[in-house]
Amino acid sequence: MLVFAYLVLLGLLALWVVLEFSACHSKTSTTSSALGNPAFKKFQHGFFRAYFPALAADWLQGPYLYKLYQHYNFLEGQIAIIYVCGFGATVLSGLVSGPLTGRLGRRKSVILFCLLLSACYLCKLSQDYFVLLTSRVLGGFSSGLLFSSFESWYAHEHAERHDFPAEWLSHTFSQVATWNGGISILAGIAANVCAEWLGLGPASPSVLAVPLLGLAIVLVFREWDENQGQSVGIARGCGDGLRCLLRDRRVVLLGAIQALFESVVYIFIFLWTPVLDPHNTPLGIAFSGFMAASATGSSLYRLATSKKYHLQPMHILCLSVLMVFFSLFMLTFSTGPGQERPTESFLAFLLIELACGLYFPAMSFLRRRLIPEKEQTGVLNWFRVPLNLLAGLGLLVLHDSDYQSGTRNMFSLCAVTMLLALLSVVGLFSMVRNDPDLRMPSSETEPSGPEM
Repeated sequence: MLVFAYLVLLGLLALWVVLEFSACHSKTSTTSSALGNPAFKKFQHGFFRAYFPALAADWLQGPYLYKLYQHYNFLEGQIAIIYVCGFGATVLSGLVSGPLTGRLGRRKSVILFCLLLSACYLCKLSQDYFVLLTSRVLGGFSSGLLFSSFESWYAHEHAERHDFPAEWLSHTFSQVATWNGGISILAGIAANVCAEWLGLGPASPSVLAVPLLGLAIVLVFREWDENQGQSVGIARGCGDGLRCLLRDRRVVLLGAIQALFESVVYIFIFLWTPVLDPHNTPLGIAFSGFMAASATGSSLYRLATSKKYHLQPMHILCLSVLMVFFSLFMLTFSTGPGQERPTESFLAFLLIELACGLYFPAMSFLRRRLIPEKEQTGVLNWFRVPLNLLAGLGLLVLHDSDYQSGTRNMFSLCAVTMLLALLSVVGLFSMVRNDPDLRMPSSETEPSGPEM
């Protein structure tokens, strides 16, 4: 597994570079005009300088999070509770991050994110269980601020202060998606170097992330101006979202797909380490392989929806669900007690991440077309409730730490869950197949990046 993980990473990196190079030859005139504007490039690079260290710090916690809790000798059930606390904090963060950002100011919210995540990482140095629970809750709260504060600050400055064309926004976020893929891959490699090559242990990536967050705070404080957003109350936002759900069955089906698909991804995040770690798998390199697969999927999405192939996001959404179902079917056999096949499990995990790279931009496109912009925050908050509930219940109730068959049973349940997601996709497709609003113009692309 050691050599295989490195070979897979190199192969996926080569494939991703080729796909991204192909995308460079299909840049639109909008992209060319944006790149030719010195004021825009200076503003964009100022945003990148502060945002990318924060992204790197956020990714560094991924490869060795489960391993850290295992290193502290906690049982699998105890680790599951820590993860579930994180899911609950994510739901609560989704409710309060929008109003908080509006009232506090986007620049201050960015600094708050960096402080919360730094506290999260420092708490991981403790072996006390309740301190680690607190750390996970802080991490869940900070995740809600990461994108809402950074990207909303940039969008406001882009349009209101600098008055750049609105279509140039997509160029910046496309750049962010591409760089985010590379940053996540490098974060996995850096974590592997610290934890395994240098022998500093699974807590070392968290320590490495704190200076990056400090750098982001300094850059934001020195170079960014404050801007305020409109604050919408939690009750009003959720009420608007609920009304949107009740009046449009298409939105209900889209929410069901998101809850079913992403709850399985959350469970995968919990399970991949205990499946691969006993077989001498370098966890940081495996994580980088996952991120390279996800970035490859994002590049394939842009290629598939380009003018040359012109596939529609609805078709790609169906394909991604089928790919995950097939991967979970593989995992029910490769994780059988006494019959573990780690190579097949690793390949199945890579296929799940490749499917995620296809799924997230397709889902983003459909959400944007089906849900009115002013109601999106409230609707997404409602989507997160069943999503995190399904993932939390799956980890707490169905994962039996006393029997080796627990992991296999979990993957079997996830396969059934993905089958329900596939039925929801078919139901949605039957309703929207003739809707011209859900067809992507050949010139439009959806920025996307790896999510895990």
